[in-house]
Amino acid sequence: MSQNATGSNPSEMGEGTKAFTIGDLAREFGVTLRTLRFYEDRGRLSPRRDGTARIYDARDRERLSVILKGKQLGFTLTEIRAMLAEERSANGPAMNLKLSLDQVEDQIRHLEQQKLEIEEALKELRARRISLAAAA
Repeated sequence: MSQNATGSNPSEMGEGTKAFTIGDLAREFGVTLRTLRFYEDRGRLSPRRDGTARIYDARDRERLSVILKGKQLGFTLTEIRAMLAEERSANGPAMNLKLSLDQVEDQIRHLEQQKLEIEEALKELRARRISLAAAA
């Protein structure tokens, strides 16, 4: 288990607030340390510093979860940032991707188009593999 700035139980930073190290979040979400530093550089996460250690709170953890869900759904970081900004202005109790029906429909069309392009590329590559194997 990691430790917080006071060297005591890791997961607690004063008044029962959860604290996470960069390694904790990387392991939990299956991402690299570089990914977390990238999101920090882009202003998506804002851990506090304890010397050179990054200490993330529950809000950072929740934001990371939302960012990764947005990426899984194929949204860009710019689009995710806009969704998170809307969430911040709404002061909702829990962070979430705020998606409109239009955004969902647009993303479905976008992903379907990408799927078609990938299927075409795979078909071409498989055909080339067959011709190369036959020539060998």
